[in-house]
Amino acid sequence: MITVTGSLAFDHIMDFPGKFSDHIMPDKIHQINLSFLVNTLQKQKGGTAGNIAYNLALLQSPVSILGAAGSDFAEYGNFLKNAGVDISKIKILEGETTSSAYIMTDSSDNQISAFYPGAMTKNSQLSLEGNPTLVVISPNDPKSMVKFTKECQDAKIPYMLDPGMQLPTLNTEELKSMINGATILIGNDYEIELLMSKLPPEARLARGGKCQMSNLLENAQVVITTLGEKGSVIETKDEKIATSPAAPRNDTGVVDPTGAGDAYRAGFLAGYSRGLNLKTCGQMGSVAACYAIEKYGTSNHTFTIQEFCERYKENFGGELNL
Repeated sequence: MITVTGSLAFDHIMDFPGKFSDHIMPDKIHQINLSFLVNTLQKQKGGTAGNIAYNLALLQSPVSILGAAGSDFAEYGNFLKNAGVDISKIKILEGETTSSAYIMTDSSDNQISAFYPGAMTKNSQLSLEGNPTLVVISPNDPKSMVKFTKECQDAKIPYMLDPGMQLPTLNTEELKSMINGATILIGNDYEIELLMSKLPPEARLARGGKCQMSNLLENAQVVITTLGEKGSVIETKDEKIATSPAAPRNDTGVVDPTGAGDAYRAGFLAGYSRGLNLKTCGQMGSVAACYAIEKYGTSNHTFTIQEFCERYKENFGGELNL
């Protein structure tokens, strides 16, 4: 059983047909009072834990979520349960609301966002239970990320560390401790660069003050750098593997890239937990991400194992037996 920790959230996505810049007066930025009339509003199920667990369930990998949610979570919880996710470790806090993101995008793809953590702030009161075969530590309340990592290290439970958007919040010592002993460390190219820049001085090169990938691989067994439409790079001490992205369907194309990274993580872990080689795992991640970008939202896509294996063969040529 893979246990996924991270955020559970509702995404409120709005589209503004104009440009934010047309409504901001540079000489008045010390006193901003703006209101934008949006033409669409959609409420989507989201959060890193929900997204990753949903995709793992589609791939028929036993998965549970550890986290806190508010009294407004019932519909989302039933959705995950019906998909095959074990939600018994999700703590419902009466009187609290589930985390919510409010995202407004203008016609130039600029965004203004706000995030209310809600019940997520109580995640640090939870602890890992049972005997998970692997734990995913994805962006979450920073205190809980540190705590869950320590519990994995103490109990010698393999874990994937995905600090992501919490990298600016986590301090150097916390990051150094969390990376130490990670089974898998994952981030996009910007996040990996930011992480290396925050490593302590002794882990950096004397010239230029920048950490090398070898420094990360002294602490984590596998380091994955995702590159969006360019695929991913998977590195260990012994090998470096570049994987290509999967191709969207010609009749669909890219509808919404949101959630592609979480789907990649699930696809990779579905292969990794089955003992497949790292290249195959990375290619599975690419196929899962492709399904995500073809639908609006992060968990509106679906597929069967047979469809997934057929699509894997279409893109990479080999047979995939799940």
